[in-house]
Order: sequence, then C-alpha cells, then structure tokens
Amino acid sequence: MRLYSILVLLFAFLFSSCSWVQFPSIHKVTVQQGNIVSQDMVDKLHIGMTKNQVQYILGTPLIIDTFNPSYWDYYYTKVDSNNNKSKQQVSLKFGEDNRLLNIQGDLSITEKTQQLGY
Repeated sequence: MRLYSILVLLFAFLFSSCSWVQFPSIHKVTVQQGNIVSQDMVDKLHIGMTKNQVQYILGTPLIIDTFNPSYWDYYYTKVDSNNNKSKQQVSLKFGEDNRLLNIQGDLSITEKTQQLGY
C-alpha cells in the first residue's frame, strides 16, 4: 500500500509539471506595451504641427532615433490571454524647423480630415 501511495504521488508531481497540461485555474493576463494611438488621435494631427503639439496629442514617443531626432516612432503591441498578438506602428518625420512633414504606418490621416483643410 505504501508503494502504491508513493507511485501515485510521484505520478501526480510528474504529471503536473508537464507544460502540455493546461489547468483551468491558471489565469493569463493581457499584456499591452508601448503607446496606445487611436485613429481619432492621428486624425487630430496635420502637416506643419510642432513637436510640442504632436506630443500633446500622441504623448511621448516610444522611440526617438538617437542619430536623427527628427524621426519619432510610436509602437504598440498587445498579447491577450489566448496568445493572439496585435501590433501597431506610427512613424512621424519632422523637418529642420521641428514641424511635422510626414506620417506613415498602420494609422494615417483619413480623407475626411484632409478634406477639412488640415
């Protein structure tokens, strides 16, 4: 009987340590990293804005190129509990006068905003 108890305990420990076993009580959190930038925020931007105005709308950029500070990058990644990954990138380029020249990436200024004259 003692050998049977030891084998059951050993089997339980070995079985519970396997990574392919998923217990329903394990909770995984959604992990968000970077700057959350929405289409509404990007629509508020227009060519010719200063760096301070852009930073007021979008926040501090995640990456400012060390060798060329006229490029700002806003990255955002999200991994949910089912391991579904989504990512987003918006890159801004400023001129020598620190005014916005170009917006590239997953989000861009919509046609409606461009028609309004921004």
